[in-house]
Amino acid sequence: MSRPPDPRALLRQQQIELPSWAFGNSGTRFKVFAQDGIPRDPYEKIADAAQVHRYTGVTPTISLHIPWDAVDDYHELAEHARVNGVSIGVINSNTFQDDDYRLGSVCHPDPAVRRKAIDHLLACVDIMDTTGSRHLKLWFADGTNYPGQDNLTSRQRRLSAALDEVYARLSDDQRLLVEYKLFEPAFYATDVPDWGTAYAHCVRLGPKASVVVDTGHHAPHTNIEFIVAFLLGRSGLGAFDLNSRFYADDDLMVGAADPFQLFRIMNEIVAADAVTPDSGVLYMLDQCHNIEPKIQAVIRSVMNVQEATAKALLVDRAALATAQSEGDVLGANGILMDAYNTDVRPLLRDLREDMGLDPDPIGAFQRSGYLEKVIDERVGGQAAGWGV
Repeated sequence: MSRPPDPRALLRQQQIELPSWAFGNSGTRFKVFAQDGIPRDPYEKIADAAQVHRYTGVTPTISLHIPWDAVDDYHELAEHARVNGVSIGVINSNTFQDDDYRLGSVCHPDPAVRRKAIDHLLACVDIMDTTGSRHLKLWFADGTNYPGQDNLTSRQRRLSAALDEVYARLSDDQRLLVEYKLFEPAFYATDVPDWGTAYAHCVRLGPKASVVVDTGHHAPHTNIEFIVAFLLGRSGLGAFDLNSRFYADDDLMVGAADPFQLFRIMNEIVAADAVTPDSGVLYMLDQCHNIEPKIQAVIRSVMNVQEATAKALLVDRAALATAQSEGDVLGANGILMDAYNTDVRPLLRDLREDMGLDPDPIGAFQRSGYLEKVIDERVGGQAAGWGV
């Protein structure tokens, strides 16, 4: 077999965006578990995210969630991020927490509620203008719980009208990311339940709209790498929300439940030459760390993505193409498995040292004293958390 190119050049360019909400208190639907030293505002969330970038070197942006991360002065927030060595990334909208949205937001039968939801989305674009963000991510909890509750076709028309208005508001360098989710909180019919629905809306909108694949938003045993390959082949993949699930939308550390699935997904990404930012695909974490320490858990997720990517970059593409063209089933599968079973941790330790980083990011953070410092400083006030 031929020798694959050295993966370190591409790994050095890889970027993974962090979610602000990963640094707040979270839990199950029954209980939110509080931890010491949790950020109390978006400024402190950004400071924590900057720590992850300090020790991994590949997380230069942080996603904001509005209104969870609402502030009076977004210019000031963006400058705070810059001073901390990071920048504002994707702006995430929220059309699922107000009482008005009980029957939906942009798909609601009441035009006044739809207007409220659309105005919020347009306000998020205003925030993009101010912070320099280039991406607006839309996830709609809209749907119905019972047959006959609403007209499904009418709901799709309402959704299209809302997307049209937001899309028209974007500047030339801004993009719309449409996320989908199989179920929850709508249990009978979710209005954007799958990649096909999201993709159809994006195709209709135009080239500034693309699909977000959340790895936890699928039915059991769904072949996510097929979805990834299909969308990549049609320039329809805009971003990932990377997490892990055992049962439903568990939002666990990426790669925790099925590291082989993460490798298979990254294999399709490498095959499409879509690892680095110039591919136009964003790689973001979307996780809630309920019982584990926040910053360390985010670092672990980043490392898991790096390991899966490194293994995918070790696949001998020339040998794989030959085996596939010859119908060599076992040979082709063996080439993938050889890469997956390679221990890439020494390679990544060497890469971090070459980048001037500690080869052990979690250990370096734990030794830094940062956590003890913020536990002492962040006394009083309202700790950030899910929905806060």
